[in-house]
Amino acid sequence: MRVVHALRLKGFADTRALVAAAGVLDERAIVDALDAAKREGWVTRREGALNGWALTPAGRARDRQAIDAELALTGVRAVIEDAYRRFVALNRELLQVCTDWQLKEDDPAVLNDHADAAYDVAVIGRLRAVDGAVQPVCADLGHALERFAPYGPRLHKALRHVEQGDHDWFAKPVIDSYHTVWFELHEDLLVTLGLERSKEGTR
Repeated sequence: MRVVHALRLKGFADTRALVAAAGVLDERAIVDALDAAKREGWVTRREGALNGWALTPAGRARDRQAIDAELALTGVRAVIEDAYRRFVALNRELLQVCTDWQLKEDDPAVLNDHADAAYDVAVIGRLRAVDGAVQPVCADLGHALERFAPYGPRLHKALRHVEQGDHDWFAKPVIDSYHTVWFELHEDLLVTLGLERSKEGTR
């Protein structure tokens, strides 16, 4: 179910991408889990220009059942709700940091060509501050539900890559970049609590 849930968050992914997302280091274990889920009718394999896995409607329903059972068994819903509120308070800043990394000006839009080292250092410093604020949230989530435990290390790993000059790890969508992992954590919180992203902030 860990692999099914990771696929629910990613929407579509190849086997390798699910290794980090599911918190399972053994790619063979991922393949075995996907094969078992396929036999249950929970996942389907897509072939073509992009090869990968996706959940079926039955898989989404099974993931929902598993989450509900998990919350009922552990009694940690209030902890997750508190972590979600703290995360959302940081979300706008993270999104603004990502925007400022890509654009130096909004009106008119001026792309950041990364020629201004001082500008980039300042933006990376803001990303570091966001990471410092979100790590305690990730720690509390990981203590409440073990499947949340990989998020803190994944975010910090992406930050380290950015600090070392590999700028793809800031917001590139096809790798485990900071923005990619942040988006997945956000989605995981919404899915766990049964909330809709489109209605976020209206409650």
